[in-house]
Amino acid sequence: MPINELRSIETFAKAAELGSLRQAAAAQGMTPQAASQALAQLEQHLGVRLFHRTTRSLSLTDEGRQFLEAAQPALFGLQRALHMARQAKDEIAGPLRIVGPRSTFAPVLWPVLDEFCRLYPEVQPDVQLDDRIGNWVEDRVDVGFRVGPSPAAGVIARKLFPLQLIICAAPAYLARHGAPDKLDALAAHRCSAFRHPGTGRVLPWYVKVEDSMVEHPVVPALCVNDEALETEAVLAGHVLGLLTGVTAAPHIRARRLVPLLTRHVADHSSTFVYYGSRTAQPRRVRAFIDLAVKRLVDNPACVLTAKELQAAEAKGRKAYPRQSSRAASTASSPS
Repeated sequence: MPINELRSIETFAKAAELGSLRQAAAAQGMTPQAASQALAQLEQHLGVRLFHRTTRSLSLTDEGRQFLEAAQPALFGLQRALHMARQAKDEIAGPLRIVGPRSTFAPVLWPVLDEFCRLYPEVQPDVQLDDRIGNWVEDRVDVGFRVGPSPAAGVIARKLFPLQLIICAAPAYLARHGAPDKLDALAAHRCSAFRHPGTGRVLPWYVKVEDSMVEHPVVPALCVNDEALETEAVLAGHVLGLLTGVTAAPHIRARRLVPLLTRHVADHSSTFVYYGSRTAQPRRVRAFIDLAVKRLVDNPACVLTAKELQAAEAKGRKAYPRQSSRAASTASSPS
């Protein structure tokens, strides 16, 4: 049977401290037989006798005293390290590594992070927003956010809210070009397109047709790989844009943007928080996850209801009823 060196050395040191192998066994939660076997294995492994033993007494040999003096500093260091690790696990303090998508997510994450920093000032968040999907283990991530559940094995994913895709226009655009009343009419309008930062692919517009989500290609008048820049172009009235609900919601509610063709709004995917097993998490990680779930699950700031969308579209069309002649002539078939 292979020797458990650390366990055997701990048993030896505890027996030397207490002067009794039986008491050492009790202190370590072992049977006296197991303690005696551990000590015998250690002596055999070292090739020296560590104790003079009788039925009533236990005393160190010269070799045992030398070995104890050499082993004790390392044992004390190990015990201190174990204590510090257990204590750190129970404290809401220390580093917290968070990752998430760069596009769209900063406005969602900041209110949660702001509140968390106020609640737990001893935690040091290390936040990295990046649209690439890294290796959760190699990057030493404590908490991650992404659109779609994490593909990493052994990672727990919790759904936060659906990611709506909404066709939007600024009042200035509608005043000049009018509003499309069908998907086919988009061909006559200036549309933006999003180039995925990770793959470089220009993404089609994802729209809902009946109960299915379909790809609707557009010829881009503007192509970007950053949603914040795309949103600014839409707000300035240069283009129509397919924006996420997270980005569009505050502008729609403030009437800076008008949602269009809202019957075609797609829930393309959902935003998830992901993390490892909760049983081994430090309290700072558990506290952040709990706060994120509390604040973000179906958060109305991130999602517009169908009633809100329909009402905002109706008001926008009433205020800007004009449709471009070109759009009217090319939009021949209903979607």
